[in-house]
Amino acid sequence: MTLSKPIMVLLAEDHMVVREGLRKLLEDETDICVTGEATTGREAVTLAKELRPDVIVMDIAMPKLNGMEATRHIRQENPAARVIILSAHRDDAYVEYVMELGARGYLIKQTSAHALAQAIREVHQGKIFFSPEVARRFQQQHQMTLDRKGRATTQSTTLSRREAEVLQLIAEGYANKQIAGELGISIKTVEKHRDHLMQKLSIHDTAGLTRYAVASGAIESSVQPTTLDG
Repeated sequence: MTLSKPIMVLLAEDHMVVREGLRKLLEDETDICVTGEATTGREAVTLAKELRPDVIVMDIAMPKLNGMEATRHIRQENPAARVIILSAHRDDAYVEYVMELGARGYLIKQTSAHALAQAIREVHQGKIFFSPEVARRFQQQHQMTLDRKGRATTQSTTLSRREAEVLQLIAEGYANKQIAGELGISIKTVEKHRDHLMQKLSIHDTAGLTRYAVASGAIESSVQPTTLDG
């Protein structure tokens, strides 16, 4: 019987105790393998280029180059890179910014440690993974938007088939060029669909479209329901 290839993970965390704890946790998972460890944002960028890991777990507060900028560099080099952000920040602004950069997951550090392994698996499968409180806020914000507009049904029902396809690919982190190739249409047509989506949904950035797609069920998102302090 052929064993499936383990998910190769790069850990980017500057605190040695935390990094060793994360590695120890993941070593217990038979389908996950830590292929490299970075202690600075710049080192994370370099190792991501050299090792081409399946998933990068990135602390947001990294020396020399913070996790957000490191994510930006990594995604510019490899748009298919799948990054999970680890952060102590709960602010929506942080979540929106890293999602705009193309991160595929956002874990609050107080989330259960076991959520990390689940997040890695889900993100590797092309899904998005949020800590429970982040996912709940997305859903609440979505519902508030619907209530303000006096609509009983989700806005996704007003999207054309092509708009729904483009929305899903945007939320899954595809760039315009990649979407064009995936759907067999021109980049200009993708840009038109993106503009129409933003106008129709009253959303003005990619992070907002991603948040909408998750909250409305346009793409699959996973959350770990159990949280622990510490």
